Amino acid sequence: MECTFGPVLWSWPSTYGFTEDPCRIGAGVSLPGIVAAKCGAKVTLSDSAELPHCLEICRQSCQMNHLPQVPVVGLTWGHVSQDLLGLPPQDIILASDVFFEPEDFEDILTTVYFLMQKNPKVQLWSTYQVRSADWSLEALLYKWEMRCVHVPLGSFQADKEHIADSALPGRHTIEMLVISRAEDGLS
Repeated sequence: MECTFGPVLWSWPSTYGFTEDPCRIGAGVSLPGIVAAKCGAKVTLSDSAELPHCLEICRQSCQMNHLPQVPVVGLTWGHVSQDLLGLPPQDIILASDVFFEPEDFEDILTTVYFLMQKNPKVQLWSTYQVRSADWSLEALLYKWEMRCVHVPLGSFQADKEHIADSALPGRHTIEMLVISRAEDGLS
């Protein structure tokens, strides 16, 4: 699959994951997933099962972008549901700006841990806006036997010179990380 995500990685709060064969992608409010589907990926979009209006926005995005074949499922971080149980093993879960409320961090990692049981090599790739230097995933990563690697935005031309510079008031720092099982290396 050839696809460039660039600024889409952090444009909308969303989540999505894909497997090698076939490629499956899901996205919260759907912008990253729509781009991936347009690049040829087999896509599954997702947002919180508790927010049916967000799921409807995903469906509308699919229709407006001529992607009626893209399924939309309700998945809520930290909740084991039939939709979560029915997902095939994932290789990569892309999560755009999901680390914004510290009380949700463990639910996110719990869901990722569950998906790691289906495929121990799965990785969570996430971009996020730094909201507090005091917030950390370190203790939760240790608890769930995960590791985290920081990915410099400049390594894929998404640094301040290219994409992550914001015209919004205030200071905004965008970061990218890759989370995997502690015993597995990053490929």
